[in-house]
Amino acid sequence: MKTSIEFDSLERILIVRLDNIGDLVMLSPSVKALRTRCPRASITLLCSKAGAQVAPLIEEIDDIIVERVVWQDAFGDLPLDPTREMALVARIAEYRFDAAFIFTSFSQSPYPPTYACYLAGIPVRVAQTEHFGGSLLSHWVAPPPPSTHQALRNCNLLQGVGIEIEDPSLALSIPGEVEESVDELLESVAIDGAYIAIAPGASCAARRYGEERFLEVASLLTRATDLPVVILGSERETELVAALERIPLPKGVISLVGRSSVPQFAELLKRSSFVIGNDSSAMHFADAFGRPMVILFSGTDLEEQWRPRRAEAKLLRRDTPCAPCYGFKCQYNMECLDFTPQEVVSHVLDLMQKRV
Repeated sequence: MKTSIEFDSLERILIVRLDNIGDLVMLSPSVKALRTRCPRASITLLCSKAGAQVAPLIEEIDDIIVERVVWQDAFGDLPLDPTREMALVARIAEYRFDAAFIFTSFSQSPYPPTYACYLAGIPVRVAQTEHFGGSLLSHWVAPPPPSTHQALRNCNLLQGVGIEIEDPSLALSIPGEVEESVDELLESVAIDGAYIAIAPGASCAARRYGEERFLEVASLLTRATDLPVVILGSERETELVAALERIPLPKGVISLVGRSSVPQFAELLKRSSFVIGNDSSAMHFADAFGRPMVILFSGTDLEEQWRPRRAEAKLLRRDTPCAPCYGFKCQYNMECLDFTPQEVVSHVLDLMQKRV
């Protein structure tokens, strides 16, 4: 294997991260560091459809390739189709990349995307793993302990090949046109000041505190704080939209669910006074913008891998013997999130009081 990378000679760089919205937010410090080290290179992101929605917020990304790949097919929905996979390799090869940096979580193998990059003729292929993969990787990096925060795990990949990380903080930038559109959105619901944001969505059912309980939290907070409560969710969250249409909104509670793109969703969270949500993209956006929060953090994952690092945060989770389950659905009635709305509100008010 090669021992060093000639970063100054790189012209076309591929970054691979094929996960959900929050995973791409976690990637932002590494993209910024890569841009600092290779200021003249073009940086392309290979990502999922969900992850592509974060790309406009990471200003260092020049282009994206959006794919649904078989090695991220958690439910076995993709049929056997070698032609589809070879088409992906051909699409990557068209860019004539000089280097590929393959980012993965602790539970993912980097070798399937690395093999695609190998077949596409990318000479520099960097990833971190504990497992042997022959010469698929041109540069192998030892991974940090599994409990390492995911943003820092991403940074470890670059540090392993000599790129310094001056600031591992999440690095997002809201485009001006998004800010203007959010001005109009808030004006349409007569909000021109402080508000509390509640984001009931999450990428899987095992991470969600119930919508009805969230609405009770919202109702209690409007009375306790005299602040409007805005329920947020991106236009992709169709299940959440349908659920809220069945439930009457309490007085002082406004729903913007389904009315925002992901960048608008991020800006709405940035403008809020306080955020309440699940272990989801809302938590990561709130952390990126330093918003205080209370998070219903289910037992699917370890807090230390994902928790906010910048913003003041209270994570709520009951100890259960099944945690961390890494599951998409819960078989035990979500006992890890067995908090009454009154308990949630008490934690919100306590954190608010500490900030006064």
